[in-house]
Amino acid sequence: MDFPASLKNRWHGKRFNSINRVLGDTFGARVYKIGLRLEFTCPNRDGTVAVGGCIYCNNASHTPADYRPRTSVTAQLEQGARAVQRRHKAEKFIAYFQSYTNTYDSVMKLEKLYREALDFPEVVGLAIATRPDCLPDETLDLIGDLSKHTYLWLELGLESMHDRTLEWVNRGHGLRDYIDAVERAKNRGLRVCTHIILGFPGETRHDMLQTPALFNRLGIDGVKLHNLHVIKNTALEKLYHMGQVPLFSRDQYVELVIDFLEMLNPDIVVHRLSGETYRAITVAPDWSVDKIGVHNAIFKALERRDTWQGRVYSIDTPTNSQEMNFACLQGAPL
Repeated sequence: MDFPASLKNRWHGKRFNSINRVLGDTFGARVYKIGLRLEFTCPNRDGTVAVGGCIYCNNASHTPADYRPRTSVTAQLEQGARAVQRRHKAEKFIAYFQSYTNTYDSVMKLEKLYREALDFPEVVGLAIATRPDCLPDETLDLIGDLSKHTYLWLELGLESMHDRTLEWVNRGHGLRDYIDAVERAKNRGLRVCTHIILGFPGETRHDMLQTPALFNRLGIDGVKLHNLHVIKNTALEKLYHMGQVPLFSRDQYVELVIDFLEMLNPDIVVHRLSGETYRAITVAPDWSVDKIGVHNAIFKALERRDTWQGRVYSIDTPTNSQEMNFACLQGAPL
């Protein structure tokens, strides 16, 4: 089967629905995210649902190297804008509330921070990263109102659709919380991007490839794929050194990503194909710090396999034979 010309033209030759393509087509300019770090925390850090945070998390992995505590939104955007203009010739920006849980505070404080970002010159939208259990209706109402006046993505960290994995990583929420958050966000017309990590110990290939069908069924708008990697000064690092955390080779990860993309609705926007962090704080795998190399390997494998995002989407409907259990979507116990 040949790559459909309609998708090839729509995606400008790529074999998946890239966020870079979407932003370019939407704004007719080079649009880049500027990551922001505010003094938020998470409910699985402060004792509300757990302590210690997720076992893989060290927020230094996506905090600017020259970040200074309590730096304002405006100051971070000024610094970030200079950097991406110099490096990428960026013309417009998405203010990305990235570190920790960026809806975990009062609506009054959140609105002040979000609106400060939108007041910055050439900021054309927001990306707000959060957890599904930190979205009360009043917060979603605020974000929904902002989305009527700017380009906005709500990014939900699910990481795994399997509750046993979520418990193992100390997430402090389950799949039901995620589904509830998605439904309430979609009811407000929000674009929802979901983060998922591939490669957790104890999850089979079959377990991980159940996820595209879940996203298709829920009408998710975007997805970020991350390979499991081990960062210094995390609980996961200790388990890794104890031999309890096997990791994918690059080739294994590449093939799994392609299998995942094949099953994904072609309308879903792919925001990320692999995780990345600073070499200085990465324990393993070594290949994960080479973002360009991983992406090139995925592009080449898509060509070699002559496949594309959504190639088997038309038959990607949960059935008994596929052993897909979506009873949770109708509110039945998990």
